[in-house]
Amino acid sequence: MGKYEQIIEWIFHRNYRSGDVIVRFNRNELAQASAELGFARIKNLGDIPYSFRFRRELPLSVQATAPTGAEWIIVGAGIGDYAFRLAAPGKIEPASHYYPINIPDATPEIVRHYAPGTDEQALLTRARYNRLIDIFTGLTCYSVQNHLRTTVPEIGQMEVDEIYVGLNKRGAHFVLPCQAKSPGDRFGIVQVMQDIALCQLRYPMAICRPIALQFTGENNVALLEMAVREQENVLMLNVVDEKHYQLIPRANIANADLTILKERESSAGYSA
Repeated sequence: MGKYEQIIEWIFHRNYRSGDVIVRFNRNELAQASAELGFARIKNLGDIPYSFRFRRELPLSVQATAPTGAEWIIVGAGIGDYAFRLAAPGKIEPASHYYPINIPDATPEIVRHYAPGTDEQALLTRARYNRLIDIFTGLTCYSVQNHLRTTVPEIGQMEVDEIYVGLNKRGAHFVLPCQAKSPGDRFGIVQVMQDIALCQLRYPMAICRPIALQFTGENNVALLEMAVREQENVLMLNVVDEKHYQLIPRANIANADLTILKERESSAGYSA
């Protein structure tokens, strides 16, 4: 077990009592745990809870205390303050059964040349050029900020991958915080909660719709709209909507496929 795992395990079992659904701790306890376990002074103590919020799994001895169907997560509770919370579930990944919707790839070839791959930056870039947020939500959307690092009261420091604002046909305003994940990663409830809190603070007159994006293949992207609710102090991460898209050259879109889509839309009440 690594140093971080031993420290977070020490803190949890020091504070946890059977039946707890919230276990609070602070930065000073991180230093205390490090000293008690005989580790050399850790310069960036905040990296310990951060790593378990977004990168690492909590130790098995911690998760073993969670009720069936739930898991422990760590959330920010203010500057230097944190809490273990129960979530059901704490993380979600895209479903595997969705048939992808074909989208003509509008990414400029020179961008594809210099920004290849399926990392988070490439994902956000291709989503922007192909207006995937607009298509998915049915809104007219505009990117206003990316990789924003800031501080939110009662949470502490946080980062948002990208923020869009949008309009619907009735003129209502929306704010869409986006989290992008590389293939194989899962979307976490902690990020969704932080995004919602930031939008409530900065954009109080806009409707918040958190969006998650992930490459499921070199040219395939899954988009999910997320929501968080709380029941008896247990946090629940829900998928409001999910769509999968395939970015393909225009020449690969067959007229037969377009005819099928036209007939389907006509039967749904849209004029031909």
